[in-house]
Amino acid sequence: MSVALRAAQAAAPFLLLAGLWQIASLNLPKFLFPSLVDVFWRVLGIFLDWSEFRNVVATVGRIVAGLGGAFVIGAVLALAMNRSRAADRFIGPIMTFFQGVPALSWVVFAIIWFHGTEPRIFFIMLVTSLPAFVFQVLGALRAVPRDLFEMVLSFRPSGAKMFLQLTLPAILPDILTAWKVNLGNASRVVVVAELVGATGGVGYALLQQQQIFDMAGALAWTLQLVIFVLIAQGFIGMVETRAFKYRAVSEHAL
Repeated sequence: MSVALRAAQAAAPFLLLAGLWQIASLNLPKFLFPSLVDVFWRVLGIFLDWSEFRNVVATVGRIVAGLGGAFVIGAVLALAMNRSRAADRFIGPIMTFFQGVPALSWVVFAIIWFHGTEPRIFFIMLVTSLPAFVFQVLGALRAVPRDLFEMVLSFRPSGAKMFLQLTLPAILPDILTAWKVNLGNASRVVVVAELVGATGGVGYALLQQQQIFDMAGALAWTLQLVIFVLIAQGFIGMVETRAFKYRAVSEHAL
């Protein structure tokens, strides 16, 4: 299949959705379905106006900080669970319990427990992303073939060399996939957190648009997060392609 055909197939659903939206904008009130042209100019206006775009920067910073903290803590917990059955039995149920708590409940808890917007949002991002990272990293660690581990161990490598040359390459694909998945989840959670207690950010801007029934503005701010997630996932995809070039070579050889 040619690159052009694949691109056309990927774009077709979005073009259809855009066409249906534009038809609706011509036949229904503008406050319900604004023209895509109006939405485009609102998106561009946010990009070009720093007083508005800094809200996007604030939200992106909160997503990156929350996910970064959750990944570091989650990786440490996953390593402990992989090495110790007692740690697995202790930490696993807690993470499962955390997964069952709705994001909005964590928002309420954060407002009660913490003073200040940034600590609250960081806490919400951390606890909502942590269980996913723990279980995803743990699953990747347990998927490393035991016979391969024992074979490398026979060469008596140092702990650092074992991690860098066996464990990390083996679990890196799953880690990158985990980041892709959690980026989308985090972009939804951060908006909920900002809607409740923030005085800046995309969620706060969306609340302002809701108060004046500005659908074009609401779409424009939503698209800011969509664009960020697409760019971030594209970057992760580039890292994945560069890090695993050998796969393409191996598949071609087969």
